[in-house]
Amino acid sequence: MSDWLVLAIAMAAACAVVLTIVAINHRRLGDDDDPSETPDVIEYMTMMIGVVYAIVLGLAIAGVWEARGGAEDTLHRETQALHEVRQRVQVYPADVRDQVRDDVDAYVSYVAHTELPYMLAHGENTRRGSELLDKVRRDVTGFEPRTPLANQAYQPIVDQVAAADDARTARGDNAGPTMPGVVWFGLVVGALVAVGLIFSLQIRRSRRELLLAGLYSALIAFLLFLIWDLDAPFGRDAAEAAASFTGLFPHLG
Repeated sequence: MSDWLVLAIAMAAACAVVLTIVAINHRRLGDDDDPSETPDVIEYMTMMIGVVYAIVLGLAIAGVWEARGGAEDTLHRETQALHEVRQRVQVYPADVRDQVRDDVDAYVSYVAHTELPYMLAHGENTRRGSELLDKVRRDVTGFEPRTPLANQAYQPIVDQVAAADDARTARGDNAGPTMPGVVWFGLVVGALVAVGLIFSLQIRRSRRELLLAGLYSALIAFLLFLIWDLDAPFGRDAAEAAASFTGLFPHLG
């Protein structure tokens, strides 16, 4: 099921629940009911709770958005470092150059097709990925440069492998959800309270009031879905997460 379909169902369900409750509540009201009798304190409390909940939603969205941006930067640093290693070994002897490139390709292919799906499912990297990157490191550090050009390229290549390893570690550390469970509890309860309070204003079945009630509930459902979708820093689709690797290594796609 696609994310867009889930969003549509969530928004439609929120609207349906609110409008159904409004319709049922309207049938229970007597002919002498006067919606203008809503106490001012209830209107004030509804407004304040809505403002506080809007601030909480804004902070939650900002937090998951920042985490998503950091995750994308981490993937870019890892892939760019590996790409630099593959390109800079051009000055090495043919046998060493081919060995390093083969091992870099093996690591990138494994990460893009195996490790990223595992990481999204379990929130951590695999041991096999670490072994493949260690092999690249041994290839690079075990080479003894014998020409001035190879000697000049040696240290930058070693630094790029270290940068890829650092980015890989950060990727594994930040693979899990951004929002703690207690925050999700507050967001869901806050949504129920925020939507529930509109019934305290004695909403009627006029077209305008029903439209606003439906839009309000659909908006909250959309914002919660947005937070949920961004709560996975590296996305929820392995192919999307692997795009950074396949973009710089198209021959492995």
